[in-house]
Amino acid sequence: MDGRWPDSRGFLLCLAVSLLLQGRGNTFTINCSGFDQHGVDPTIFQAVFDRKAFRPVTNHSIPTRVNISFTLSAILEVDAQLQLLTSFLWIDLTWDNPSISWNPEECVGINKLSVSAEHLWLPDIFILESMNVNLTPSGFTTFISSEGRVKYSIPMRVTSICNLDIFYFPFDQQNCTLTFCSFLYTVDSMVLGMDKEVWEITNLSRKVIWTRGEWELLSINKATPKLSVGTNLYDQIMFYVAIRRRPSLYIINLLVPSGFLVAIDAFSFYLPAEGQNRAPFKITLLLGYNVFLLMMNDLLPATGTPLISVYFALCLSLMVASLLETVFITYLLHLATTQPPPMPQWLRSLLLHCTSPRKQSPTVPQEGSKSLGLSPTHLPGLKEPVELVGKEPGPREAGLRVCPEPMRAQPDHEAQKQRLVELWVQFSHVMDTLLFRLYLLFMACSIITVIVLWST
Repeated sequence: MDGRWPDSRGFLLCLAVSLLLQGRGNTFTINCSGFDQHGVDPTIFQAVFDRKAFRPVTNHSIPTRVNISFTLSAILEVDAQLQLLTSFLWIDLTWDNPSISWNPEECVGINKLSVSAEHLWLPDIFILESMNVNLTPSGFTTFISSEGRVKYSIPMRVTSICNLDIFYFPFDQQNCTLTFCSFLYTVDSMVLGMDKEVWEITNLSRKVIWTRGEWELLSINKATPKLSVGTNLYDQIMFYVAIRRRPSLYIINLLVPSGFLVAIDAFSFYLPAEGQNRAPFKITLLLGYNVFLLMMNDLLPATGTPLISVYFALCLSLMVASLLETVFITYLLHLATTQPPPMPQWLRSLLLHCTSPRKQSPTVPQEGSKSLGLSPTHLPGLKEPVELVGKEPGPREAGLRVCPEPMRAQPDHEAQKQRLVELWVQFSHVMDTLLFRLYLLFMACSIITVIVLWST
């Protein structure tokens, strides 16, 4: 008898402990009688409130499932220099609390109650890319259904890291990520799920988004990779948010004025090269373009080398090359009119071939002699060809024929010089036309290349 008494006391102690543990693990069926007369009695939830420090489960080996959903209501700022995206989110968290349940029929048809969030257990869900302190306002409430489903909605201003690619600015698209994860609970204690489908999140965000200015929302996709930290494995949901910049502001303020200035510079080639207005006009355009770039510098990204910067540098280079071409042509014209050097024969032939490609070579000397104002009967030594045949000149006649030769050589020299000036002037015009066509060809190829890169 004495030997069995300790065994019976141990059995009774184990039975009492098991009953106590079982009672603490079961759900609390809330007695909500009198709701219609006195409102909700906070004392009936006190047992639930006392357990807010513990994860609400009946079996701690079963993980708590937290469903996540959010609405992107505003894109506040995209900082290309700091690589940050600032957005405003409405985050919805939903989970089951098995410690709470009531019968709606006994509670005058109440299916949902609002309870202050500070009295309940809340999952420690955070955004991995977030770079600022949690700016969520305090004092929010949760909604609890009669089956114990808890829904917690919070607004949050999120400044997150985003790998921004500004090469295609202002026709760029950015892909940023928002990764929701738990800081304390591993996959053994908490798993994450979706409260809505991704297309529902995307459509709702497009409807309620506030910003209608620089950025627009393209799509939202998701992935569910696991996060491994040492020996611990955490569940997470990664959302890929694709946004696109509206380029109308930059097209009107940057691309259109730049295109107009380059077009005016191209049309300035039609100004006469002999005049003194082409070079000052191009210098004025070049200075105006530099002032334009300085004024519009605030609209460009502060870091990186976007394609639009390459476009501006290309336009500036074209205008500088145009000015150098004008300086070169002006130098040729000045050299032709003041002290023309002898023109090489190959250059003369090439020039005559370029200016009159369809004419045969035997006609070229005749045209050259006509342009000099000379005929075969007026060439030096052929003034009187008939008298020279079979007649000996006398001393006086010989003297008369010797004296006019320097006088006839001077007009001949002037005519040759005039012809040389005409050739150099003609060469200057040919070079001006050739360089202008090369300028147009290079400008067209460059602009087409930039447009193709922007379109891709």
